[in-house]
Amino acid sequence: MTRKMQKAKAVTLLALAQVAALSLWFSATALIPAFKAEYDFGDFHAALLSSSVAIGFVLGTLASAILNLADRFSPHRIYLFSSLMAICANAGILLLEPISPLVILLRLITGIMMAGLYPIGMKMIATWANKDAGLLVGLLVGALTLGSASPHLLNLLDIQGLSWKTTIIASSLLASSSLILIPFVKLGHELPPAPPFRASLALLSWRNKALRYANFGYFGHMWELYAMWAWIGIFLLESYRVFGLENAASLANLSTFITLAVGAIGCIAAGLLADKFGRTTVTIWAMVMSGACAATIGLFFGGSPLPIMIIAVIWGITIVADSAQFSTCIIELSPPNVIGTLLTIQTCIGFLISLISIHLVPYFVEYLGWSYAFLPLAIGPLAGVYAMRKLQQHPDAALIAGGRG
Repeated sequence: MTRKMQKAKAVTLLALAQVAALSLWFSATALIPAFKAEYDFGDFHAALLSSSVAIGFVLGTLASAILNLADRFSPHRIYLFSSLMAICANAGILLLEPISPLVILLRLITGIMMAGLYPIGMKMIATWANKDAGLLVGLLVGALTLGSASPHLLNLLDIQGLSWKTTIIASSLLASSSLILIPFVKLGHELPPAPPFRASLALLSWRNKALRYANFGYFGHMWELYAMWAWIGIFLLESYRVFGLENAASLANLSTFITLAVGAIGCIAAGLLADKFGRTTVTIWAMVMSGACAATIGLFFGGSPLPIMIIAVIWGITIVADSAQFSTCIIELSPPNVIGTLLTIQTCIGFLISLISIHLVPYFVEYLGWSYAFLPLAIGPLAGVYAMRKLQQHPDAALIAGGRG
């Protein structure tokens, strides 16, 4: 088998494993409308159900970054262990009532285990990069996007007698396939020896100015991304109900899946464009467009579904299109033997920021109404554009995208 074929096989298997495993992230969040209909499920509980995964992810990535776990242990072993534990935590929800505090604990454990999946997957795919890092990481984030969207599609399954449990069962079975796939994913090259354990390595992301700008761009992006992913389904459901659509719940599920899933197209397209024209340019334009969608989609709340879905699809494509390019900047700007740790730090802080915005959205709805609830999310892309402009002007931008910045 030629190296080109080996690369295609490894990338394909890793992408499929990511789609499968990352379906666990939103497996319970996608059920919030059903929980609200069947149980005494308030907005704070809904936000906590969604954010508990992100809280766990922050805890997991923080521990991994401080202990340099991503660079000290085999990525295959970390991935397999994390997948297995996340699957068990997700399936455990079947034994509980959705309003049980233990469900929040299980979602927290799921999030902790995600720290051994997403950043590790990026590290693995980076070993195959050869002037196409943006595309490869874009493929991986596209897989994450499809995985995150899949529970909304699984939610349309209706097996008599199981109700919401169908989604949990289906997502657990889907994620189990990653256990079969990941052992067959080969690395593009041997990983360099990890440096001796030093907690101070975590500070390199701040001390290096170019890394700092790339991270700040990512942080602005994360202020918007997961808050939108967590609440766009509720927004669409409420809008369709106000408009008077029949089967509003089913249509909202389908619309939410489409909105999230089209992000995979944005990730791949942005990867191709970033490798050719520069990562800073692509991320700036993606954030300008996604921020504009955040500011305007609410103005159509309760109206015809067509303009709402047009904006939602554009938002879904652009809001995640830049995500992989921030990570690729870290890969290209970091010393090779600490890439895993610095990627983990980036995602850790980014998800910590997303926790804040996820929990603020219900307050935005209460005080501003759905018409303006997403408007404050546009602050993130605005700040991110400023950070990436600064990186664009930094001398180390020559290290990014083959000198294209």
